[in-house]
Amino acid sequence: MHKPEPLVLQRHRHLKWKAFDPLELVLLILCGLLLTGFVTTVFLDITTRTLGHPWLWLQEVTSVQFIYCVFLGAAAAVRRNDHLLLTAVTEAMTGRLRFAFESMNRLVILGVGVCMVWYGYLNVLNGLNSFRMPSLTPIAYWYAAIPLSGGLIVLFAVEQLVNGWLHGYEGVPAIAGSGAGEFPPS
Repeated sequence: MHKPEPLVLQRHRHLKWKAFDPLELVLLILCGLLLTGFVTTVFLDITTRTLGHPWLWLQEVTSVQFIYCVFLGAAAAVRRNDHLLLTAVTEAMTGRLRFAFESMNRLVILGVGVCMVWYGYLNVLNGLNSFRMPSLTPIAYWYAAIPLSGGLIVLFAVEQLVNGWLHGYEGVPAIAGSGAGEFPPS
């Protein structure tokens, strides 16, 4: 029997809590479903317009699928370390300097997540007074993807910061635990 590949690569396991693995799996499945739905609704939208009988509500469905796929995908990318990090620069570093840059990368991501939560929340509140046509659905439902994604990004950035500080980043010793003060020379 074929053994399925693990969700989290072993080289990244020390930065991740197993408790969040199901959440990551749900995010990946949701992104796949949203992307499939997006492609399907775009195809149907083009087809119905070409036939001269457009389904106007498809544009709303398409846009909400695209928006949620992008923002939930961003959160999943943070958990999986598949986002843009300064990896080329940090991989060439060692010791305390690399530890500082690995931490800085994740602190910047944490800051972006916090901004997404706060400003996304303000956007949702403003969106309660704006409506999508033709359904008259408050646009706040579209905007809600921003603070939701931001909250997940904050959660995953904190997870990696805490585990990086406790267990070390890839190839970098931790600041806590055995051998914490022993960095290789920079």
